Amino acid sequence: MSDSAAPTYWIVVGSPENFARTAEHHFTVQGLKSRHRKKAERMKPGDKIVYYLTGRKAFGGIATIQSPYYESHERIWESGDPKKAAEDYPFRVNIAPDLVLPVDDAVPAEPIARRMAYVAKWPEANWTLAFQGNVHEIGEADYRLIREGIEAAAPVGAGVS
Repeated sequence: MSDSAAPTYWIVVGSPENFARTAEHHFTVQGLKSRHRKKAERMKPGDKIVYYLTGRKAFGGIATIQSPYYESHERIWESGDPKKAAEDYPFRVNIAPDLVLPVDDAVPAEPIARRMAYVAKWPEANWTLAFQGNVHEIGEADYRLIREGIEAAAPVGAGVS
């Protein structure tokens, strides 16, 4: 983006269990895997995070980044891959929740994903390949599609910021 003040939109891909761990911290902190330092370095206050829940193939919520990235090794999240048990998601940003759904109410991603420019890079039959890996940058139009889907699924009176 040419305007450094404009937000960047990120998808954080993780298990429902790791989403629940973020919820246990009241959506105040989000960690990224160690191989994503460069993306973490680009994150800034005002950027948006969309949560994609693996297994469920659903979007669970949106948060706003509140801080530059920092490093911490406090164990919060866990890799589902036994070979990566030492992964501690060290690159972190402070966040604030915008709109978060209970895991059971997460919005099915497929109908939204099939309309996203970001997902169009993959063969239609393999749309889930777009959500492999821990973190991805998406465009504003794709963010808005996801946000509209989450807002439509939110209970009446849920906080939306």
